[in-house]
Amino acid sequence: VQLQASGGGLVQAGGSLRLSCAASGRTSSTFGMAWFRQGPGKEREFVAGISRSGTNTGYGDSVKGRFTIFRHNGENTVYLQMNNVEAEDTADYYCAAALSGWSRSSEFYDYWGQGTQVTVSS
Repeated sequence: VQLQASGGGLVQAGGSLRLSCAASGRTSSTFGMAWFRQGPGKEREFVAGISRSGTNTGYGDSVKGRFTIFRHNGENTVYLQMNNVEAEDTADYYCAAALSGWSRSSEFYDYWGQGTQVTVSS
């Protein structure tokens, strides 16, 4: 399974950005998926996760109320809508997938995509 993340870039504080992550290679299965991020000099941090059906989601405390993770029914593509971004959101964002669902722990995931960089200017 390959995960392709895209959508990163430079955005002003208070602005919006949408990240995408598409899974390919084993598309007969539906994966639970998540976004993690790692900022300069920081540890990897859970951002958001979504269940295989898309009906269950969870968010890290630092993004709750500003970010939304979603997927279209039955698709192995997930999106992270980032609104009202802050300088602290600057990081490399990684998507991850697991057959079993989603978790806040990075160790739970079977597959990882390459990072997409988000830079927030203040």
